Amino acid sequence: MGILFSISSQSSSSPNPSLGELPESCIAVIMEYMDPPQICKLASLNRAFHGASLADFVWESKLPSNYHVIIQKIFDGSSFPSHLGKRGIYSRLCSLNTFDEGTKKVWLDRSMGKVCLSVSAKGLSITGIDDRRYWNHVPTEESRFSSVAYLQQIWWFEVDGEVEFPFPAGTYSLFFRIHLGKPSKRFGRRVCNTEHVHGWDVKPVRFQLWTSDDQYDSSQCFLKGPGKWRYYHAGDFVVEDSNVSTKVKFSMTQIDCTHTKGGLCLDSVFVYPSEFRKVKEFLNYS
Repeated sequence: MGILFSISSQSSSSPNPSLGELPESCIAVIMEYMDPPQICKLASLNRAFHGASLADFVWESKLPSNYHVIIQKIFDGSSFPSHLGKRGIYSRLCSLNTFDEGTKKVWLDRSMGKVCLSVSAKGLSITGIDDRRYWNHVPTEESRFSSVAYLQQIWWFEVDGEVEFPFPAGTYSLFFRIHLGKPSKRFGRRVCNTEHVHGWDVKPVRFQLWTSDDQYDSSQCFLKGPGKWRYYHAGDFVVEDSNVSTKVKFSMTQIDCTHTKGGLCLDSVFVYPSEFRKVKEFLNYS
């Protein structure tokens, strides 16, 4: 019995290993297989996890394979900090980075590290945009670009645009972000003026896209649901070479001149990885 008591006492008095005793190198290897939000949460556990979360090879695996080319596209040589580690680069690319005179924004989705891009209404070619009888640029907090193009009424509706960017390899979907009615605030509450909404239920709107390597896609649908921002899917395209910029041209038209249409806010055009259509709730435009 004395022997048993001695063994029991030794085992109970021996300290249990803690997470803080794990080597940073081992923790970093594990983190390499985690999503960025998980890494950031674990970094707050203790000093070892925080140190491991700063390892360059952990964040190298989260960055797009062509992130050097993306940086050159977005930033001037002098405007991107040279002292940033890979985690700092990832964080900087997750911000809304503006280029092409403020008409385009690009960022990495924080959860998946995928490239997302948007083109403002001011970066699009819109028929009649300079005639105040038809179109106006309206300031709003509901746009990443702080303003949208608002259509009161027109016979010939046509919007064209293009973007050239070194997208990482993958499949991408292009959407137009549209709102029927004119949103505003009254006494701090959001309201929607539907006074000019008409004509979108007579004939469908046609969406099209073309790429520099001869891909083509199109869709058409009636615009619906005043009072809510909706994402209308124009089509998909595939990028195979990450080191070459892909040029994408796109359009949105309703050119049947037998009737007028109006009361539409055009915010921007979005390009997202196609897999986001399954995981991003805000792309559920149907």
